[in-house]
Amino acid sequence: MAFKMRGLTFDQFEVGQVHETMARTITEGDVAAFAGLSGDFNPLHTDEAFMKDSPFGGRIAHGMLLASVATGLANQVGIFEGTSIAVLEISLRFVGAVKFGDTVHLKLTCQSKKESKKGGKGTAHFAAELYNQRDEKVIDSTWVVLLKKG
Repeated sequence: MAFKMRGLTFDQFEVGQVHETMARTITEGDVAAFAGLSGDFNPLHTDEAFMKDSPFGGRIAHGMLLASVATGLANQVGIFEGTSIAVLEISLRFVGAVKFGDTVHLKLTCQSKKESKKGGKGTAHFAAELYNQRDEKVIDSTWVVLLKKG
């Protein structure tokens, strides 16, 4: 039996449609691995003694780690699987901190769509909001995704 892609085509997305993901806990290991991969060893993320008396009361996760986790959560839902051609733009606002042990989930809302003049594809704009376990928004972003037409 052949593998069937789960992704939605440009035509299947509707303005106002909301997709919510499962949740994922951000661990110390996640932050350590991201620091090693990115080279970002800022004490905000890696030095507990330095951060103990900070307004956060301890280390916080990298914003770009969280943005990456958000794209992974969207991928797990499957709505872009096999139907996205490219992510054309992501704009981010970091509006809250995520500490080790916080659990995040993503809410994607289709805001607008525009068919390509070249045919066979179109762009969709999404509000991509990452929330912690207390339903506090930690990232407010928009994604522009180029999608295949169905």
